[in-house]
Amino acid sequence: MNQIEVVGLGAGDVDQLSLGIYRKITEAEIPLFVRTEDHPVIQTLQKEGLEYQTFDSVYQLYDQFDLVYQEIVGQLIEKAKELGEIRYAVPGHPMLAERTVQLLLEQEEVEIKIIGGQSYLDDLFTATAIDPIGGFQFLDATSFERAQIDYTSHLIFCQVYDQMIASEVKLTLLEDLPPEHPILVVEAAGSSVEQINPIPLVELDQSVHLSNLTSVYVKPIEKESLTHQFNRLREVIATLRGPNGCPWDQKQTHESLRPYLIEEAYELIDAINEEDDFHIIEELGDVLLQVMLHSQIGADNGYFTIDDVIQSLVEKMIRRHPHVFGDVEVNDAEAVIANWQAIKAEEQGEKRMISMLDRIPKSASTLVEADALQKEAAKVGFDWQDPQAIYLKIEEELVEVREAVKGGQVKEIEEELGDLLFSIINLARHYKVNSDLALRQTNKKFTQRFQYIEQKLSKQGQDLTKVSLKELDKLWEEAKKMKSNGGGH
Repeated sequence: MNQIEVVGLGAGDVDQLSLGIYRKITEAEIPLFVRTEDHPVIQTLQKEGLEYQTFDSVYQLYDQFDLVYQEIVGQLIEKAKELGEIRYAVPGHPMLAERTVQLLLEQEEVEIKIIGGQSYLDDLFTATAIDPIGGFQFLDATSFERAQIDYTSHLIFCQVYDQMIASEVKLTLLEDLPPEHPILVVEAAGSSVEQINPIPLVELDQSVHLSNLTSVYVKPIEKESLTHQFNRLREVIATLRGPNGCPWDQKQTHESLRPYLIEEAYELIDAINEEDDFHIIEELGDVLLQVMLHSQIGADNGYFTIDDVIQSLVEKMIRRHPHVFGDVEVNDAEAVIANWQAIKAEEQGEKRMISMLDRIPKSASTLVEADALQKEAAKVGFDWQDPQAIYLKIEEELVEVREAVKGGQVKEIEEELGDLLFSIINLARHYKVNSDLALRQTNKKFTQRFQYIEQKLSKQGQDLTKVSLKELDKLWEEAKKMKSNGGGH
């Protein structure tokens, strides 16, 4: 079978190579390919007449490293098929941060034989003076995500080739760390040309030499500093509910917290209506607090944790978005909604509901409940098709209200007013207006105008209860004009 023999060049100069690896690299009977000749060992052996082929030109063909690595592997496989056996040399150790080797091991067209090489980790630990037993994370600077990073451990980025990669690392770290956070830039660890430059994070891509032998060490920070990360929030809530926590938080139950969730949701809606981003941040935090408290109560009782909540949500989002995570095709938002409803109906069908209306939350407000009832009925075509018919229905219900009022029976008046309100909610739904939010905005508008009247009369030294209706109407119109002209109260 065709074979690729993989050897490592180490992290420094030729003096770091073992005799066995040196012989493997310099043997002339097997064609030698190197991922890059930008390495001290290759540069030294080049002067001694070493013959090899390099893949440096491939880096100019693509703007993504993964595409570069795939191209290199493809060419290696073709050369192995053509020549029978080749040798491939990579910086460092073949099994340490070498994506091309991993890609070679994943394929089955040619046999891969790993010979080895010197890892630079020992030299790196020595250079940075750290003991990895306290927690250590090793990341490829060319391919990592912010969510992977554990700032409470010793953190090392390898393959910080150039200024562009260094800039990406810096900008990602600055999302979580202050600009002055200390880092070490380590060049050619353990070799005769080793350099260690302590600099603040903000200078990473500005004033240091970078090459394929560059690593960046980031000093760990205390978890108490990570106030913006989810795990820190989880710890804070667990502490509040713990033995030495807050008496109020400790005694809360799912039942006792119910009113707070509703209250915080409405306060968030207020912040959104006010278009106040800072207020939205605060109120979103308060809503999240309720989720975390309920999840911690579940964990304390041994029933579920926040991980179960997140898992359930992630699985639902993936399941209900087959057009994103699957092979379903949609053309517009309406098709997305139709798919969502179909998948939701299938899920809820498994719960053996007796009626479609069983889907509506029993704790919903009357406005929300009425809107939801109408939406469920509309799914099977039981709905007004023409808004004009809804207007006629409202007029009909209004007549019935007047007749009930003439009769003087409170129960009948209540029933007819309910029918009228239900019809008005139907009209709002037809125009895709949320009745609950619409009424809430009207309540807020009324409150602002009435408070304007109170404040105006107070400044004039007048008693609100003794002012004529005519004067109140005049002030009300004044309040309306203040709002339309952009005035505040």
